[in-house]
Amino acid sequence: MLEFIFEALAELLLQILSEVLAELGLHAVAEPFRRAPNPWLAAFGYAIFGAIIGGISLLVFSSHFVHMNFRIANLVLTPIAAGLAMVFMGKWRTRRAQVVLRIDRFAYAYLFALAFALVRFWYAK
Repeated sequence: MLEFIFEALAELLLQILSEVLAELGLHAVAEPFRRAPNPWLAAFGYAIFGAIIGGISLLVFSSHFVHMNFRIANLVLTPIAAGLAMVFMGKWRTRRAQVVLRIDRFAYAYLFALAFALVRFWYAK
């Protein structure tokens, strides 16, 4: 059981780190484009971006962190936890009067993390 907790935490940390890095990159890229995009288009973009980052993560971590028995639970729970972590990051940015992006909201962060997790679920060894 303790092994599952460590494996799930490793998967969660990988997804949160990827989202934080994506957020930092998006802050840098979004600055010149101040007009807000269509929310459905933005959601699609975050899902595609999450899948791409998930594919890139396979180059570094080609195997699953979680054993076969817990992969479905990891697929369901980890994107929720990563989405909540990004909500807290958004609140932290709001308190510091910093710009809050869409990925700092639960739905967009969840879509990013779910796409990331689905790619790793299907293609990791």
